[in-house]
Amino acid sequence: MNIETQLRMKPPKALALTRREFVEVGAAAGAGLVLGFYLPSRAASPASGTPFAPNAFLEIERNGTITISVIRSEMGQGVLTTMPMLVAEELEADWTAIRIKQALANPLYGQEQSTNASRSTRESWSTLRNAGATAREMLIAAAAQAWGVEPASCHARNGVVVHAATGRRLSYGALSAAAARLPVPRDVPLKDPKDPAAFRILGRRIRRLDSPEKVDGSAGFGMDVRVPGMLYATVTRCPIFGGKVTQFDGTKSKAVRGVREVLQIEEGVAVVADSTWSAMRGRDALRVVWDEGALAHLSSADIARTLAELAQRSGVTGRHEGDVPAALAGAVRTLEADYEVPYQAHACMEPMTCTAHVRPDGCEVWAPTQTPRSVQDIAAEITGLPLERVAVHTTLLGGGFGRKQMRDYVADAVELSKVTSLPVQVVWSREDDLQHDHYRPASHHKLRGGLDASGWPVAWMHRVVGTSMVGQNWDAAVAAGRPWPGVDPAQVQQWIPEETMDGAANLQYAIPNLHVDYVRAEIGIPVGWWRSVYNSQNGFANESFLDELAAAGGQDPYELRRVLLAHSPRLKHVLELAAAKARWGTRLPEGRSRGIACHPYKSCDTYVAQVAEVSVASTGVVRVHRVVCAVDCGFVINPGVVEAQMESAIVYGLTAALKGAITIDAGRVQQHNFDDYPMLRLDEMPIVEVHIVPSTEPPGGAGEAGVPPIAPAVCNAIFVATGNRIRKLPIGQLVS
Repeated sequence: MNIETQLRMKPPKALALTRREFVEVGAAAGAGLVLGFYLPSRAASPASGTPFAPNAFLEIERNGTITISVIRSEMGQGVLTTMPMLVAEELEADWTAIRIKQALANPLYGQEQSTNASRSTRESWSTLRNAGATAREMLIAAAAQAWGVEPASCHARNGVVVHAATGRRLSYGALSAAAARLPVPRDVPLKDPKDPAAFRILGRRIRRLDSPEKVDGSAGFGMDVRVPGMLYATVTRCPIFGGKVTQFDGTKSKAVRGVREVLQIEEGVAVVADSTWSAMRGRDALRVVWDEGALAHLSSADIARTLAELAQRSGVTGRHEGDVPAALAGAVRTLEADYEVPYQAHACMEPMTCTAHVRPDGCEVWAPTQTPRSVQDIAAEITGLPLERVAVHTTLLGGGFGRKQMRDYVADAVELSKVTSLPVQVVWSREDDLQHDHYRPASHHKLRGGLDASGWPVAWMHRVVGTSMVGQNWDAAVAAGRPWPGVDPAQVQQWIPEETMDGAANLQYAIPNLHVDYVRAEIGIPVGWWRSVYNSQNGFANESFLDELAAAGGQDPYELRRVLLAHSPRLKHVLELAAAKARWGTRLPEGRSRGIACHPYKSCDTYVAQVAEVSVASTGVVRVHRVVCAVDCGFVINPGVVEAQMESAIVYGLTAALKGAITIDAGRVQQHNFDDYPMLRLDEMPIVEVHIVPSTEPPGGAGEAGVPPIAPAVCNAIFVATGNRIRKLPIGQLVS
């Protein structure tokens, strides 16, 4: 099994559709599939020797090889394995015959070609199974026709169609030409997830198809792209957000060996050279004068003060039940706490990079992107070419986490290729990456709670203050004259509070009087979607404050949660499972303490609970020794992939909780590289145990849901150890 790379495909033919093909796509979409199936007219001419390609997702060659096209981006989460598993299961394929191919960007896929919000499996669950089942039924029909029997008397298994009565067998390869002549059926039967014997591929720990190439170095990431005659470039951006070039002098840059050109583009000044090293050395010699703009005096202290002031205002209501003011007034005890969360960088291991080749008749882009369709859009806009003349090849991503949904690094490459008329690869340095990110927003959370005489919560108020990713990016799109197609401003105004209160407004605890609202804060720092988006901030505030209420009421924090989740069975189940596996309530080694947290990830329909075992040294250094994680993400395609997702989410969340913060001074990001924006190191990694709840519910998402509980679980354990509450992240080194 191998990955078929696509680094030099011609764009015009790859994306051109005839009117008939477009109609066929629409007809297939009308059959109840989420995505329209591309049914090229060549499928009706089997004599040509082309593969049997009944839809956009698979091809079967006469030698039996099955190629499955994956429209999602692979950034470590496993879609190059799990997506083919969905097709192969219903196809009844021989898994050893499977090859995978990354699909080109295509307008027919629409937003379904985006890889974000843990949506790949959720949105592909029915679509890809339908794709496999449709091909299976056509192959069975072809075999039945060849034998002169009823299709119902035949069945498919492991890449072969069998006639039950006689034992006759025909391989998929042998049937591919005949199957290509048949009409595409509708409403094909799918296997029932509630039947434990139904699946032979789904639910198994199948080894990832992309691992061998990643291990031996042959896998193609964004920086690995090589195109004949290409140049390399770096871009200098204003160190202050919103600043612009006033003037520049590239004389010394051009004196550097290998430097070809120094050019001003939309986002700054670019140095184009024969190698990345020459481009970076040329940039070091560049002299630029900046108009620093309105944020030149902004600091982290200013931002914190602004957010705290906004927290005194009432906001847009996301949820309101009962009478919170009356309940607080009548409570035996009330608590109030403010939590602060800093800006976070994405810090992908592969910094931003993109290669583009603009020609008069077309454009090709090679990008490690989460949104190939939006890359196609921006390239078409910059070049003035129609969409069908722009081919986007999605490479493997060296991390994404939401950062590679943005298109700034793509625009750099397309602009420079357009000007130079040569293929250009733009590479960002680590410093570029950290200082010009679209950060997770800083946020402020004001919470108030009330307890009755028995120590049980009777009131809960949570105010979220921060910048909206949807709002800021919509405003920027409108200002640039390119608002999102098909979206009206009223929709955006609805999405803003939904996004920012995700994980807060859907609090699962049965508290009779509850109010959640949001106050928008536009600071000017560019923000973007960061793994788990606002769930990471809101989950930290929720689970930390509930622990405060438990302590104030004399309640065990696990038992309090368990009772309050009586009407949320799936979240309660993972809470109980995590507590049981962590042996909650039993004695720990001297110097260690436990903390617990859980979170319902509404948009992913996934529920996670975590227990962290922590020690705090006399020097104030916090060490996390063990994390027990329980997850219910519905039906699991590949348990190994889910476990890896939870483990990576815990690492990502721990790094942010213990170490990460982007700070601003004089309008400038203060962090430069991993020396002042450190990652969790190998010797700091805790033992992680992941326990998956068996389920026949439709699949949820796994990529983001493991992040929110880890910070509060650790902070709650620190309280047990020290008596100190952590209300501001990162934790850093505690004052002893």
